[in-house]
Amino acid sequence: MFQGILINKDDNEYQVELAELDESILPEGDVTVKVTHSTLNYKDALAITGKSPVVRKFPMIPGIDLAGVVEHSDSEKFSVGDTVLLNGYGVGEVHCGGLAQKARLKSEWLIAIPDAFTASQAMAIGTAGYTAMLCVIALERNGVTPEKGTVLVTGANGGVGSFAINLLATLGYRVAASTGRPEQADYLKKLGAVDIIDRGSLSQPGRPLGKEQWAGAIDSVGSHTLANICAGMQYGGTVAACGLAQGMDFPASVAPFILRGVTLAGIDSVMRPISDRIEAWQRLGELLDPKTLDEIATYINLGEVISTAHELLESKVRGRVVVEL
Repeated sequence: MFQGILINKDDNEYQVELAELDESILPEGDVTVKVTHSTLNYKDALAITGKSPVVRKFPMIPGIDLAGVVEHSDSEKFSVGDTVLLNGYGVGEVHCGGLAQKARLKSEWLIAIPDAFTASQAMAIGTAGYTAMLCVIALERNGVTPEKGTVLVTGANGGVGSFAINLLATLGYRVAASTGRPEQADYLKKLGAVDIIDRGSLSQPGRPLGKEQWAGAIDSVGSHTLANICAGMQYGGTVAACGLAQGMDFPASVAPFILRGVTLAGIDSVMRPISDRIEAWQRLGELLDPKTLDEIATYINLGEVISTAHELLESKVRGRVVVEL
């Protein structure tokens, strides 16, 4: 028996609880992991609260991230005692995930935890930091260099935003941070932001084409915010879009793309090829100061997950939430 968060749906009644679980609940996989750390992401909070139909199979253990120690392996890739991590691949949605003390997974979903990080640090980074790194790589590949100008980061107080600011600043970019919590300006500046922008200036319907302000942008918000970012990009700029906190809609014009040559780069972290994952985690090991993780991460236990999920959706949580199992 082991502890975990369990989501069930019976006669359309959505149920979530911290429960004692039997290994029989775990799906098929060739590697069993003793989970030492997981995280609470925006998607996890949606799954736990039922605010969005994230979970597509019941019963389900949520948690799109996990780190731990291999307990059993039928794979040549991993041996008992190896430390591994996982991000995405539908785990926590259609395959039982990381918010439990044990997980059974497919070996092709796992990578070794980089030498630069402990399991706790790897989860302080989690999908948020890994996604932020993918976004930065996309900007680099599209020619956005520090000399080109300011890079805008939206959802700045969230996990992706926090890491994006720090990674960009470390690489020498001037960073503007968009936030709805101006009282957190000191936190954002400590991460490396130079300019603080009220998210209200971006979240309302805007003009098809605006003043050229940013050489690049990393957006986790979507909807009108993403449309206004595109309208405010410099000629040849790139926007890396990775989230939908404001909405899934994109009420935009083609003007930025055909008149300014703006590139909109979609960033999927869930089904990303393993080679891209390894590259992103290697770059994170090179760029992130582990001390930064102390600024970004807070730590909770399994018993605090459900209440914290509600707080996260109410924008009461800053940075990353690491779950210690």
